[in-house]
Amino acid sequence: MENQNNQQNRQQKNPQTADQTQTAWTNDSRLSGIDPAKLQMLLSLSGQGAGKNQNELMPFLLSAASRSRENGMTFSPQETDLIIEVMKQGKSKEEIAKIDKIRMMMRLLK
Repeated sequence: MENQNNQQNRQQKNPQTADQTQTAWTNDSRLSGIDPAKLQMLLSLSGQGAGKNQNELMPFLLSAASRSRENGMTFSPQETDLIIEVMKQGKSKEEIAKIDKIRMMMRLLK
């Protein structure tokens, strides 16, 4: 919790740094083989989901996944694994645990 508060304080003091941190994962060279439109969609979703608590996040993600499928945008299991691994970099153990928990719940709902 303290780590999250420190991060929020840093973001409030320097919003440009927060924005850069929010988008830095999209520049990871390991993602170079993924369609830029998919990365842009993920970046948009990460911005929209940033302020949501855990109870709000699951319905948001399910809705986003449904909309992307309806629009013909799907991710292979390899793309999904790679994106999630890149997004975990620099996160606290607590944040990584949340990511893993949400991912596990998403797999159960498929």
